[in-house]
Amino acid sequence: MNRRVFERYVDQAIQSLPPKFQAALDNIEIVVEDFPDPEVLDDMGAEPGILGLYQGVPLPERMGGEVNLPDKISIYRGPLEEDFPDREELWREIRVTLLHEIGHYFGMDEEELSRLGYE
Repeated sequence: MNRRVFERYVDQAIQSLPPKFQAALDNIEIVVEDFPDPEVLDDMGAEPGILGLYQGVPLPERMGGEVNLPDKISIYRGPLEEDFPDREELWREIRVTLLHEIGHYFGMDEEELSRLGYE
């Protein structure tokens, strides 16, 4: 799949979010990257095959009035396409990955996200 189609899937996943959640995504950048940067994985203690990554300060941990750099959600095209060659499954997994990373932005941990089915 070419990058433009993949990015369209990510845009569709963002647009499929309820308007309330879309409006709450403030000061955050959602990007498509081919693969995770090994240095970022080391810094975050993450595995090489991850599908997405949230970097930033979760909303519940922010102090009032502090100006923060934009948070970032990376969606990793390579691992997603390798693990989900079927386009319909790929779109669903992009959405689940996006929701998982947005959950971290809202302050949810892995256990909470797993309970909600966003593992």
